[in-house]
Amino acid sequence: MSPRVVVTGLGAVGPHGVGREALAAAFARGEPLASAVDRSEGFHDGAGSRLAAAVGAADLGAWLPPSQARRLGKPSRWAVAASRMALAEAGLADLQGKRAAVFLATAFGAVHYTEKLVRQLLDEGPEAAQPFYFSECVANAAAGQVAIALGASGANVTVTQREAGPLIALARGAQEVGEGRADVAIVGSADEMTPLLHAILDRYRATTRAEGESPRPFDRDRDGMLAGEGATMLVLEREADATARGASPLARIAGSASAFDPTATPSDWGDGADGLGRRLRVMRETLGPIDAIVSGASGTRRGDRLEALVLRSGWDGGALPPVLVPKAVVGEYAGGVLSGGLLALAGASFGPVAGFRSPDPELLVMPHDGSRFPRPARILASSLAAGGAAAWAVLERA
Repeated sequence: MSPRVVVTGLGAVGPHGVGREALAAAFARGEPLASAVDRSEGFHDGAGSRLAAAVGAADLGAWLPPSQARRLGKPSRWAVAASRMALAEAGLADLQGKRAAVFLATAFGAVHYTEKLVRQLLDEGPEAAQPFYFSECVANAAAGQVAIALGASGANVTVTQREAGPLIALARGAQEVGEGRADVAIVGSADEMTPLLHAILDRYRATTRAEGESPRPFDRDRDGMLAGEGATMLVLEREADATARGASPLARIAGSASAFDPTATPSDWGDGADGLGRRLRVMRETLGPIDAIVSGASGTRRGDRLEALVLRSGWDGGALPPVLVPKAVVGEYAGGVLSGGLLALAGASFGPVAGFRSPDPELLVMPHDGSRFPRPARILASSLAAGGAAAWAVLERA
């Protein structure tokens, strides 16, 4: 039996700003953290989405000196700052003497520097290519920068499984620690949302165009997600090690599972709810009662439909516990399921979903209405991705 693995630190940079307190306050309000996207370059459709859950002018000075920040792309900056926050909360001054691994998920990587490199190649030719742009535009740039900044010399893995990536990174990090290949794992997710990427997602009708652009997960009239950005990073350790040094774990990782939906196309969600539901049902029956679900639903029509059908199948059609939808506040990407799950276990409040009006009669799943409910002892985090990936994790109070 593998040693139990716990989460001892959480760091977050996002549209809420910096740190868990601001994030908890945002979840309690329930309003989407949306701000205007720069549309001045003309990428967007005239009637398209205008808002995104953007990071804005977050002050990272306490975690990342300007002299270091200027050499990093945004995902790397946010990931390094959030990792240092997580280490501080874990009570670890540094990683000296520890075997430390990094598992980081990203859906799009460092888009801004990729755009700059491509423009330079097209406008000026390959001989003008700036090497710095290349080093920061590869998908694993943020994971590498976290390792350099923290001195993590163990495994360094970047997960590119879209919406399911953060939970897969969590599971891989827990496995690395539980099986003794690392003493500490820094795990999480980082992504940025540039105007060009936002315009592309909007033109594929992935983003909501509803009035006020509230994404409304599970609503009958939902029409897309709120695109978001930021970084969420966690510190994982063996429970015995954390206890021995006097740390106070935020959660224990009770179990995780993943699956693949073969009915999905490379760019869309599939219809394999029965197969995914069976996998979830086995996991739930093995691990025991669940007090709340932290869902990856984001307001997309097909993604939320699959999520709802899988949850209902996983519960054999029975009543679901409260279903929390943190992406209605912080948007899609950047690890809202991870931070939402940990804050739910800590007893944080979650407000009603802004703009939610009518339950979808096919889905029969309602997001939590904002009322108080008992602090959960155990939560299920769920995230299904376009392209077929699916991941779940059960976190419990340690």
